[in-house]
Amino acid sequence: MNPTSGRVDFEIWSTTATLVVTDPAALGAARAELDDELGHTEVACSRFRADSEINALLRSPGRRVSLSPTLNDAMAAALRIASATSYLVDPTVAAAVIALGYDRDIALLGDIAGLSDLVDRGIGEATATARPAPGAWRVEHDHEAATVTVPAGVGLDLGATAKAFAADRAAVRIHSRLGCGVLVSLGGDISVAGPAPDGGWSIAIADDHRTAEADPQTTVAISSGGLATSSITARRWRTPVGVRHHLVDPRTGENPAPLWRSASVAAGSAVDANAGATAAIILGDQAPVWLAERRLPSRLVRIDGSVVAVAGWPADQQRAA
Repeated sequence: MNPTSGRVDFEIWSTTATLVVTDPAALGAARAELDDELGHTEVACSRFRADSEINALLRSPGRRVSLSPTLNDAMAAALRIASATSYLVDPTVAAAVIALGYDRDIALLGDIAGLSDLVDRGIGEATATARPAPGAWRVEHDHEAATVTVPAGVGLDLGATAKAFAADRAAVRIHSRLGCGVLVSLGGDISVAGPAPDGGWSIAIADDHRTAEADPQTTVAISSGGLATSSITARRWRTPVGVRHHLVDPRTGENPAPLWRSASVAAGSAVDANAGATAAIILGDQAPVWLAERRLPSRLVRIDGSVVAVAGWPADQQRAA
């Protein structure tokens, strides 16, 4: 990303993480801060851990439950995003995600990355078992008191916001404690804090973040905030009714119709960037107007590979200011 920086890459949560700091001497300390933040986020938010805090609270439906500082803030972020997107990105999709087959870590499902089977295999068509999400407005969260009440029959999946949330928190934490500029990328959810390198943080963009640097579709630069890419070409699995992927339309409980294979969005934080990218995939042909109205610079890639740039996103191969 930036040759004079210190960098480390590693696997976590069945995806890739990248940490870059402007002071190579601070890399070890920065990695320790990142690992601590990721540990807190996993224990608080993972639906794949039986002992996670979120799974524990869901075993007390209808009761007011006290939250740890991490889950309290993660819950606030998820519910804020739900409201800001008119519930297009909604944490109560848990039952729908599980019904589509995403009932365990993607590494155990067998991720079938790529473009095959994205169309003409029932994606976007309602099945007999599909149900709309209950709606995040039913969750009673008091951030000041650090409590939440989740009604019976409502599941929570913070997967749409938790990675970006952790990236934002880690970037701010590392900069505040070590003083250097920092970039944190978790599965393509990127957050930067502190002084950027000359010319900004150079970021390769592609449908799959894992191959973006080796085979970029374009490159942009950011100096603050966050950038995220959501894609239907990864985190996909086979089911008896065809291929399914991890992005769910809360209005139907199904995968959205496959118009965009990926959406990249820049925003004031990784959480907001990820929310915009996820909403774009769900919205389909309404996405460009929706993103433009919110002044979110975005790059949308159709299934055929053609690109739609929105709200000032630079033409491919140019660098953003």
